[in-house]
Amino acid sequence: MAAADKNVVALLNGIARRDYFGESEITNEFLHQELFADLEEEQFQSMLKKYETLMRNIVSADMDFNQLEAFLTSQMKRKQGALTQGQAAAFLKFWKSQKTKIHDVLVQKSSWNNKLKDINWRIDLKSQARHLQQINTPVAIVEMQVEKRTSENKETDVFQFEMDESQLTNVLSSIDEIEKKLASYAQ
Repeated sequence: MAAADKNVVALLNGIARRDYFGESEITNEFLHQELFADLEEEQFQSMLKKYETLMRNIVSADMDFNQLEAFLTSQMKRKQGALTQGQAAAFLKFWKSQKTKIHDVLVQKSSWNNKLKDINWRIDLKSQARHLQQINTPVAIVEMQVEKRTSENKETDVFQFEMDESQLTNVLSSIDEIEKKLASYAQ
């Protein structure tokens, strides 16, 4: 990989560190001085804008590597402002090393509430009850671990409860409805 293309990878990493990982000390001026000092300000700003736009497209689509290769190929075939083979290779190298990290940061930033960390369950038979007809009826014992995010750290709360057959049927019906809604929005 040529030195100029290594600088492209470094520029992409700098953009990612600034835009996705919150490193505000990385400025456009810093990137220009450190990586492309030989370029005129206008040329650098044009290149920076182009790379930021391409990166936003790649990140927002959460492209897998086949999608990325097709996308970069289309960018190399453009008549104006086409990527070079080396620049496309730099994008591939960058995305291979940063895809998971950027994805995880975006998921974390989009989670503003508690999240379900784990769920365990088992089926038991009631051995004690107020009424004789409730003995030996099956119940689902559910344990949920919920992660609470506070500004300082993460805490995990554990909730345990039991559900009889009708309550379990209602919950499963609700989950089925949620799944259908999600599927309809995904299409």
